[in-house]
Amino acid sequence: MKKLVQFIKFGVVGISNTLISEIIYIFVVCIGGHYSLANFLGFFISVLNAYYWGNKYVFKPQEGDEPRVWWKVLGKTYIAYSGGFLLDMVLLFLWIDVLHISNYMQPLVEICHMIGVESMDTILMGELVAKVINIVVIVPINFLINKYWAYKQKN
Repeated sequence: MKKLVQFIKFGVVGISNTLISEIIYIFVVCIGGHYSLANFLGFFISVLNAYYWGNKYVFKPQEGDEPRVWWKVLGKTYIAYSGGFLLDMVLLFLWIDVLHISNYMQPLVEICHMIGVESMDTILMGELVAKVINIVVIVPINFLINKYWAYKQKN
């Protein structure tokens, strides 16, 4: 039960990380930045958020645990999320540049146009949808790596 509660807390923090990362990603892509730059900036800032809340809320030390060295945990957090980031970049490249997901986005773009989002095009929609697909794959992996490595406590 404790692990389930911890996973749920990780999910709540993950939602804020995802929102931060996605807002940065959308902003940079919408102003014409390359999706890889947008993804890196979102990653860098969202991992700072993940470290803060992971340390204070999700994986807080238990009574009797050795104190954590903040910079070691921060470094391990970046390393832990880097695997997810690299997988994210590979999958984005696969969806966007290899499989050309944007070729299948016209129905979604038309919906956007019907609701007044005239600036949406198939390329931008493809980049946004690809990122959403990746979230489903990467979040569980990040949880396991953080739980069993980055925030692992010695008793």
